[in-house]
Amino acid sequence: MELRRMMRSKLILTVFMGILLALALGACASKTPEPAAVQPTVEQAARSSPEVELSGSLPEGGRLYDEWWVEAGVDEPEGDQPLWSSQSTNTRSGTTTWRCKECHGWDYLGADGAYGSGSHFTGFTGVFGSSSLSDGELLAWLDGTTNADHDFSAMGEQSIGDLVTYLQEGLLVVAPFIDADTKAAVGGDPAEGELLFGTSCAACHGNDGRQINFGNDEEPEYVGTLAADNPWEFIHKVRSGQPGTQMPSAIVEGWSMQQVVDVLTYAQTLPTEAAPPGSVSQGGRLYDEWWKAAGVDEPSDDNPVWARQSTNTRSGTTTWRCKECHGWDYLGAEGAYGSGSHFTGFAGVFAAQDQSFNELLSMVSGEVDPEHNYAAMGTDSLADLVSFLMEGLTDVGSFIDSATKTPTVSDPAHGQELYGSTCAACHGEDGVLLNFGSAEEPEYVGTLAVDNPWEFVHKVRFGQPGTEMPSAFDAGWSLQDVFDLLGYVQTLPTE
Repeated sequence: MELRRMMRSKLILTVFMGILLALALGACASKTPEPAAVQPTVEQAARSSPEVELSGSLPEGGRLYDEWWVEAGVDEPEGDQPLWSSQSTNTRSGTTTWRCKECHGWDYLGADGAYGSGSHFTGFTGVFGSSSLSDGELLAWLDGTTNADHDFSAMGEQSIGDLVTYLQEGLLVVAPFIDADTKAAVGGDPAEGELLFGTSCAACHGNDGRQINFGNDEEPEYVGTLAADNPWEFIHKVRSGQPGTQMPSAIVEGWSMQQVVDVLTYAQTLPTEAAPPGSVSQGGRLYDEWWKAAGVDEPSDDNPVWARQSTNTRSGTTTWRCKECHGWDYLGAEGAYGSGSHFTGFAGVFAAQDQSFNELLSMVSGEVDPEHNYAAMGTDSLADLVSFLMEGLTDVGSFIDSATKTPTVSDPAHGQELYGSTCAACHGEDGVLLNFGSAEEPEYVGTLAVDNPWEFVHKVRFGQPGTEMPSAFDAGWSLQDVFDLLGYVQTLPTE
């Protein structure tokens, strides 16, 4: 009896619950659909993210931040990134909109950094807060879990791990190293940067940074252009490398941030425009004795311009040498030829580097001054000479003490190494194998270095006209290398 009563009660309860459930379902069916749920915030995502552990490569993550499809080796995305339509200030479209840097900037600050104004402005925030998020939290942001429109899973699991690693460990504050107004590097040592550039960058980019053109013939872009125009991008690429290339990474090489800034400082001194047609080193030899360098007949009469001065009494062929008017230091009457038998009163050519190719060509071909006509050297040689005037001149006066004629800073021991490997084969171990003078008045490499260090520097940098003498300029020597050599050669015999 008791058992029958319990079963009846249970049956009544079951029926009652079924009626309630039916009423509830009917009520839900008659309601207006609720709006879609708002995407969770970072804090909400953090609370809901699974506990996962990711591992990856720091420099590869940096390259993915740049162009992830190139670095990951996957198909590039088509169309605009879905979130791109939430802003209207940056008018770029297509693949570019998928680059992390396009929203968050090369300084990782987004709207609060260098991309806070200008054509790249989007209003999107930076990613600096990423460094405090866990692997799971960042994974949820990158694979579309947190926001379906922010889905970068196409790069692959390993690449996402690399990018997460970079966001957690690779970001740094670059503002202290760049003057935001001038874009100039702050606190860098250009001399140290030149050494680093020579050992790590010049093999691909060339000594002047123009061996690789990132742009096109109409609008060239070189390493110097990038350093001057976008130092934030320069720093990022130096640290991480260029996506899809073998460019070394400063992170992998163990460079400090100071070394990166040193290279930036030096790179900002490199050319930003295309090189003029012609050879700089050949132009330097033409500046010395152009008829020998060009292989044409030497002039015999005085240069017509020579009659405009009366202090230098030389005559004939010598008066056609560019150096005879403008000096080995390119300063003319303001430099080493400002007194003595070589004084003419003519100005130097140092300011020529600020003029255009066509302006200089008109000056050396007689268009500006018919008496200053060097067209006899030929069209190609004129282009070489102009190239030298634009890019080969350097302020050697700051490296040579004019009173003692000795280099202001020199490492003779290093100079001896350079001499042994480059010069001794022709000049001899003691520098007296070649005599530039005569038996009565000999002149050796040591004599030249002591008596006229400015000429020595010019000839070392560009070579001797009409000979096979190598050019330090073409060999990629730094100016310091040249003055180290000068310091050593001044110890060699002069008689």
